Amino acid sequence: MAIWFRHLVTDWLMLRRPELREIPFVCVLPERNRMVVTAASYLAEAEGIFAGMAAADAKAMTINLQVLDAIPGKEARLLRQLGLWCMRYTPLVATDAPDTLLLDISGCTHLWGSEQGYLKELVLKLRTSGYDARAAIADTVGTAWAVARFGRVSPIIPAGNQAQALLALPPAALRLEQPVLERLQKLGLRTIGNFMLMPQRELRRRFGEGLLLRLRQALGLEEEILLPVVPPVPFVERLPCLEPICTATGIEIAVQQLLERLCLLLQNEGKGLRRAVLKCYRVDGKMVQTGISTNRGSHSVSHLFKLFELQIAKIEPALGIELFLLEASKVEDVEVLQEKLWTGNPGLADNALAELLDRIATKVGQDRIRRYLPAEHYWPERSIRPAISLQEMPGTSWRTNRPRPIRLLPRPESIEVMALLPDYPPKVFTYRGRRHVVVKADGPERIEREWWQDQGVHRDYYAVEDEQGQRYWLFRSGHFDTAPEWFLHGFFA
Repeated sequence: MAIWFRHLVTDWLMLRRPELREIPFVCVLPERNRMVVTAASYLAEAEGIFAGMAAADAKAMTINLQVLDAIPGKEARLLRQLGLWCMRYTPLVATDAPDTLLLDISGCTHLWGSEQGYLKELVLKLRTSGYDARAAIADTVGTAWAVARFGRVSPIIPAGNQAQALLALPPAALRLEQPVLERLQKLGLRTIGNFMLMPQRELRRRFGEGLLLRLRQALGLEEEILLPVVPPVPFVERLPCLEPICTATGIEIAVQQLLERLCLLLQNEGKGLRRAVLKCYRVDGKMVQTGISTNRGSHSVSHLFKLFELQIAKIEPALGIELFLLEASKVEDVEVLQEKLWTGNPGLADNALAELLDRIATKVGQDRIRRYLPAEHYWPERSIRPAISLQEMPGTSWRTNRPRPIRLLPRPESIEVMALLPDYPPKVFTYRGRRHVVVKADGPERIEREWWQDQGVHRDYYAVEDEQGQRYWLFRSGHFDTAPEWFLHGFFA
């Protein structure tokens, strides 16, 4: 079976941001000093926009196009995640970048009654999950791939009917290189049936060995090897109990033993725990669970046990727990630190800092603690991005040479301003009912909107200091006119 995701990345974005369903949008990446569309939503495609088009041309085709920064490598990660999900239907799943999954379903379809029931079950589940998927079943990878993308009659090809299914399909269904497709187009060979029965010697001379290879693979005359997705090895430890555990002390002893085993396994693999789940199976047949998460991969038994200690009170043993299961649901590579004779100033590399953040996060919530890294945008709202972990370093050395406030408001707040004409800084401004007299000011610094992201007026920013010594980041929206709009956007230290 071949499963084709026609709008893989844009479907994923619409699942995360439902408001994008109502507007055409594209994802763009820089390529050779210009922004190029890497993915277009179905509404954008309806306007004639396609992947590979220049972002400037795409914006010229429609007035309300939303332009988003593409995430490099996101297609491959999404395909792998979907492939792992499909392993509930077959143990052999391979990815075919950038948007196709290939499944070896031999001996699996009878569990759903027939090939038709198998295909219907899988495709409906994917579409219900929000992905625009098309699938086809055939004897060979090449034919299934071709029918999933270009087939118009039936998605299930009977055994031995590969040639009949391919006759009316275009040459692109054979996964050929673009120069070969252009040569076939020039010669008027617009379907596979136009050249399928031609002498192989003539096809090899005109189009190379690649066309013959793809044709033989699609017809089943040459084997095509799939490289299956390998699921991650789970890190799980089990502890059965001779007698049911009913006390907090007993649960603590069980957690300590499980952590010792799990941390030894993680240490031998060079891994650190980022998220763990403790499942407790009670004698009444019910299961209760709790979990912890860390800011940095750790295999320190004492540190992880302190985090679990804060969660043990939430576990209700009832008549007793007969089985404990500790699963590391998320791990990451951990560098082995060399022992030092003295401690310098490690900053974010200090394990004590990571352990402190873990204890705070356990009490106030993991989502309350954030760390940000700079992003390559002059527009203030886009100049930072959330870091994944404490170890993550800035991916670029880009930085602006102008001062920026230590605290940036999520949305600029409107203020009332008295200023001289035309480009003088404010003399007095009122924020939340309080009047501030400006004694020092620096600016203006003009920041233009990023045209490939959105439309609108520029901003003229001023760094000002009031008579109390407090410093603010203000801006005027657009050019000065009879009624300019002023906003406060940040606070300096």
